[in-house]
Amino acid sequence: MTASRQFSVDRTASNMCGVTLMNNQNGYVVAEVMRSKPGITVAEYPSMIRLDGTNKIVFNWDEISEAIGFDFGQTDFEEIMSTHYGRMVHLDDETVLFANPEDAAEYIDFDLEPVE
Repeated sequence: MTASRQFSVDRTASNMCGVTLMNNQNGYVVAEVMRSKPGITVAEYPSMIRLDGTNKIVFNWDEISEAIGFDFGQTDFEEIMSTHYGRMVHLDDETVLFANPEDAAEYIDFDLEPVE
């Protein structure tokens, strides 16, 4: 198979967003909480856990805190997250990851009008 057939480019929006978490005790619990949500796929690897979602992923701190057994928040999440793709919005009680920047802007009531 030639190189041109192995790889292709698709410039259309994927409507996907996701994070890579450390595969440790805390990352595992967060992944288990998120696994039950519709549109979320979880893939476990030896040193990381991938969470991918369609359109939007909501990490609710109260929900995760209840499952993990301590007050889990933004700083704990950033400690176990190594990468993300999508637009991330941090709020007091949750972090929301959006696939499309327009959806994130609308969520926080941000004006995306072109600057002339």
